Amino acid sequence: MDSFKGRRVLITGGAKGIGHACAQTFADLAAEVHVLDIAAPEEAVEDVHYHDGDLRSQSSVEAVLQQVQEISGGLDLLVNNAGVSFVGGVETGTDEEWHWLWDINVLGFVRATRAALPLLRQASAPAIVNMSSCTATSGLRQRVLYSATKGAVESMTRAMAADLVAEGITVNAVNPGTVDTPFMSELAARAEDPALCRRQFEERQPTGRMVAPREVAQAVAFLAHPTMRSTVGSTIIVDGGMAGLHITEA
Repeated sequence: MDSFKGRRVLITGGAKGIGHACAQTFADLAAEVHVLDIAAPEEAVEDVHYHDGDLRSQSSVEAVLQQVQEISGGLDLLVNNAGVSFVGGVETGTDEEWHWLWDINVLGFVRATRAALPLLRQASAPAIVNMSSCTATSGLRQRVLYSATKGAVESMTRAMAADLVAEGITVNAVNPGTVDTPFMSELAARAEDPALCRRQFEERQPTGRMVAPREVAQAVAFLAHPTMRSTVGSTIIVDGGMAGLHITEA
């Protein structure tokens, strides 16, 4: 815990789901936690600073980073987590909907990183952790648009790492499987058979269950640990065995 005490963390999209779990995890580790989100938290974490910000606007993001600096005096870790999903195949969705997802899931990471870098460059052991998805590396049905954005995030992570490693800033990613978030609950609730839909989400993972948000947050904390300076341009997979295990009857 002492390794994170006083470390200044900004999490985008930290009002719910994986971001909320990250905020709770880093707060438990005694870090100074800030959350940037366009939505109010469903359940605020004690001592976390919540900032109203829109990742579609560079000026909005920069205003939040200014608030972080005024409150905490700097920044040690950026967790690019905020994202939106979209269900459908390649023929689904208007151009506007495709641009909307790219604007948040990819350019949102870009805007947050641009705004955070001046502060990260002043920190000791600075780190950036980007949130990817199993859809970046596993072909799932009805996830073409979302998969495209997350594939971009993984590629961008490696390129960012190559650019920033000489400045001592590590950049890595976490690739989770199907995570038990409010979004997945909403998807299941809209299905013709909600119980069957949820069971299908669970069975995607060889473990037979969806990934817990806290498991993803722990992976983020591992990559963000100030002693993890040789893990650069890497992706940690937290997918219940989805990518590597193919469980069939002998």
